Amino acid sequence: MRRNASGVAVVVTAVLLGVTACGSEDGASASAAQTPAAKHSALSGSAGKTAKSTLASLAALPRGYVADARNAPGPFTATAYLSTWSADPALDRALLLNASFVEGYRASRLSPDKKKRYTVQLFKTGSAAKAKALQQGLWNQDVHDHPFTIPNALSDARIEYDGSTDQSIAIAEASLAVGAVVVELTVRESGALGTSLTPDTALITAMTKEQHTRLTATTS
Repeated sequence: MRRNASGVAVVVTAVLLGVTACGSEDGASASAAQTPAAKHSALSGSAGKTAKSTLASLAALPRGYVADARNAPGPFTATAYLSTWSADPALDRALLLNASFVEGYRASRLSPDKKKRYTVQLFKTGSAAKAKALQQGLWNQDVHDHPFTIPNALSDARIEYDGSTDQSIAIAEASLAVGAVVVELTVRESGALGTSLTPDTALITAMTKEQHTRLTATTS
């Protein structure tokens, strides 16, 4: 996925495909300090509220994974996204505004051995056309030179160097747009330099297909 200001890819876990199934969860609202500009924006929303997300039941999660203590699941406003996870706040602010962003939801899971992190982010927009535009805008912010085939989705798999931790990272990611909802899914595994890592394309493929099925059933 894309990188944040420190150059670290904004992504998260999973497990082996052989034991995957899917679940969903609810969570508290993500919190983030509002900047003066964001405070008065049409995108600000109610960052301080903890209302149950309408997207929580739509997030496909692998069963058997453990909670990620550092990344509590829950809904997020545009303000929270821009200040916490955005790789390019100025650009993402424009993308969310143009998409008539309504709400978001983010969840994370760790594989049983804690080596992989799976993350899913959902963005509810104003229409199917706006969802497609947001999907492409978010995806285009990073280089994707190693696509692989997942029906109905954008996908990429790569090994890259993380300068902040001096580690290698295996990343498999996908992006969906179904109806007015955009979904970003990522599996990330870190290892010492020289470690033999392989992006988990099998897991991300299975989860993307499940996510597409769930969203299609809901929108239909």
